Amino acid sequence: MQAGSYTVRYQLIPANGTLAKSGKWQKLGPEGQYELVHSRFPQDTALTFQRDVQAFVFKAMLLAERLGVDALPHFSALVSDVQLAAQRFQVVEERIEAAAERAREQENAALAQSSIKLDQYPETFIAAHRMVRRFIAVLGPTNSGKTHRAMQDLAQAASGVYLAPLRLLALENFERLEEQGVAVSLITGEEQRLTPGATHVASTIEMLNTRRVVEVAIIDEIQMLDDPDRGSAWTAAVCGAPAERVYLVGALNARPAIEALARRLGCPLEIIELERKSPLTLEPQPVRSMGNLRRGDAVIAFSRKDVLYWRDQITAAGLSVATIYGNLSPEVRRAQAKRFREGEADVLVGTDAIGMGLNLPVSRIVFTTAEKFDGKEETVLEPWLAQQIAGRAGRYGMHEAGFVSGFDDGTHRLLKRLLKARIDPLRDTGFKVAPSLDQLQQISRATGEQGLEKLLKLFARNIDVSDDFFIPANLAEQVERAAWLDVLPLQLADRLMLSLVPISTRIPRLSDALMGWARGLAKQQRMPLQQENWRHARFPLQAAEDACKCYSAYAWLSYRKPEYFPDGEAAVELARRVSVEIDAMLQAQNARVRPQRRSRDAKPQQQRRSRHKQG
Repeated sequence: MQAGSYTVRYQLIPANGTLAKSGKWQKLGPEGQYELVHSRFPQDTALTFQRDVQAFVFKAMLLAERLGVDALPHFSALVSDVQLAAQRFQVVEERIEAAAERAREQENAALAQSSIKLDQYPETFIAAHRMVRRFIAVLGPTNSGKTHRAMQDLAQAASGVYLAPLRLLALENFERLEEQGVAVSLITGEEQRLTPGATHVASTIEMLNTRRVVEVAIIDEIQMLDDPDRGSAWTAAVCGAPAERVYLVGALNARPAIEALARRLGCPLEIIELERKSPLTLEPQPVRSMGNLRRGDAVIAFSRKDVLYWRDQITAAGLSVATIYGNLSPEVRRAQAKRFREGEADVLVGTDAIGMGLNLPVSRIVFTTAEKFDGKEETVLEPWLAQQIAGRAGRYGMHEAGFVSGFDDGTHRLLKRLLKARIDPLRDTGFKVAPSLDQLQQISRATGEQGLEKLLKLFARNIDVSDDFFIPANLAEQVERAAWLDVLPLQLADRLMLSLVPISTRIPRLSDALMGWARGLAKQQRMPLQQENWRHARFPLQAAEDACKCYSAYAWLSYRKPEYFPDGEAAVELARRVSVEIDAMLQAQNARVRPQRRSRDAKPQQQRRSRHKQG
């Protein structure tokens, strides 16, 4: 068939072109098949079908012209022995549309690459870029006094900011500054305590104000530059903290990364390396039994379920327990830590949540396992994590030395190897960058793309990364949220905000809450805070923990959109109340499991005396 200057071959079955079942067709032979075709498909029908095919070809060519692609390669789909013409027409159209989509993606990729150049990322932080900044890296192992040294300068400075990886650490150092008479505000994603005339701020790292110039900034746990999920916040803080002196506080293995960043940013760098203040010793034998646990121990497990199991086992053995794990709110973790610190609890049972900066009087760290679930399977702990947790033993000023042990023989052997292992230095390239609203809008203007999902993908895959010094962060979870946010009539800024709400969409109740807030915002509705009915849940402790997270997420939204989420202060207060009840539930559970004091045989009495002497 001729179509303009093209010849288009086709071999198709018309809608009325079914002649016979395959078995009957084969039995007819060539002459019988010829006669059947002519009897059921006369000349006028053939001409009509030819005109139908020709009309489709012209239609497809117009579609391809409108979409800016060549139609001819896709007409090969019109050659088929088994499908009706209408089905093959649809295949051709789909291939043309797919080719147009590929061409548009390639064009958008090129436009995105030219619109954002990550080697210019530091220049986007205008205040810091215009300043003469000096970096001071204070590096050392756990319990070497790193943060204390930096905080001394911060407290004496005329203005400053402390940036923490955790809300609880921001709160601890907020109170530390308050105790020294510093006018300081606390700013986290979920809570703000604003002090009139405050000269200092203690905040979580994501809440850094890059426009407020200060004398001193402290970026704590600087080794988290390498964190796959949150590393971009540390990159942003190093590049954007507008302070005359920027303290980079953390582990020794962060040195190569810090040196590379200082060179790239043109900032003079002073490095102070500190040694651990108290010795840390691996005990010669594993603990092996509950009776060998003693006051001042911190027992480490790596899941909420395991923490509660070990708590029950230890309380049944006669020791009182404080409990810390990641799903607890900062207020509950703090209350539990206080019980341990003040001697109300004999033993602390926790996850690796205790490994980051908590000020605890731990004498000995006991690992129940040296393996942790990484989302796919149980794997041996990374040496840096094992060493960071172990280093919490023997807090300087509280104990003369710290001790570490595995509970069983296998864990103890693994631990011995992990504590001796060399920790790999952080890379000096590949610093992660998360897209800002300005950058996404820039890509949108360049490409015409409006969907957050596609804009995030364009940022992640196609922007100009030049020498790979700065690279896009892992945006997989954010892209997943963006896919369903894009179906709502929301501004790009609101979709981006909702994609970042600190709430787990893996928990059905929390996912439902986020979706409800998104739909309400799309309708521009005011959304009063809904109280969670957690007391009547099948598992009230878990439900209360989820309620706390829900209230905190509402407060996070309230600070950003108070006109639609008006009850932010009430959410913070409710989170505090539920936290108190969670703490009470944990204590009540401990009391139920713990046996009444009673006379025991000579061996347990001897063990108790031994624990008392060692504790």
